Amino acid sequence: MITGRLIRRYKRFLADVRLSSGEVITAHCPNTGAMLGCREPGSRIWLSESDNPKRRYRHTWELVETAPGVLVGIHTGRTNRLAAEALSQGLLADVVKVRGLKREVSVADLGCRIDFLVETQDGPDCYMEIKNVTAAVEKDVALFPDAVSERAVRHLDSLVTLVDRGHRAALCFCVQRSDVRAVRPASEIHPEYATALARAAAAGVQIAGFRCRVSADRIEPVERVRVEVDVV
Repeated sequence: MITGRLIRRYKRFLADVRLSSGEVITAHCPNTGAMLGCREPGSRIWLSESDNPKRRYRHTWELVETAPGVLVGIHTGRTNRLAAEALSQGLLADVVKVRGLKREVSVADLGCRIDFLVETQDGPDCYMEIKNVTAAVEKDVALFPDAVSERAVRHLDSLVTLVDRGHRAALCFCVQRSDVRAVRPASEIHPEYATALARAAAAGVQIAGFRCRVSADRIEPVERVRVEVDVV
């Protein structure tokens, strides 16, 4: 990858970057969220480069340094692959013991797609939704969501409905940063999400999280993190 300094992130999908060479380019931003704490002008960022001639923007923003030595993976397109790796490694074995994995499973009558249907070794298959976490931390605690997300609330409600129908369901937070030991709902940003998460946990949706080791060479799942859920 190549490095540069962020000038600005705008229109959700775009970022202007000054490369180490001094050249200013526009790169694709593969994260449509608010990117709280990850979009500060002047931040050092890392970009991948594509040789696909059909691409409008050759570079893709991958990482940002939010504090000295703290790299954060902002590419949400990598989230489910990291979760699949965590599942195959047994990092979530207390939630599900994996036999197989189906991706982007449609639940037609709910009008949604669930990230994974995990075929398990220890009982019924489990519907699993994955959420990417990058938000700035306070005392090693990351926040989700970093902006109001009605879509995230709907996903939780769908998982609750699946549990009510007798299925297993789980929500897993994928934290693409190394300076985190816990994740909590950002009730100060979206109180309805915090309530929905608590409601889902009470209904029997399993809640889990893991963090990744992030470097300029690779991103890899390494360990579980605590998820702090409000009590309803």
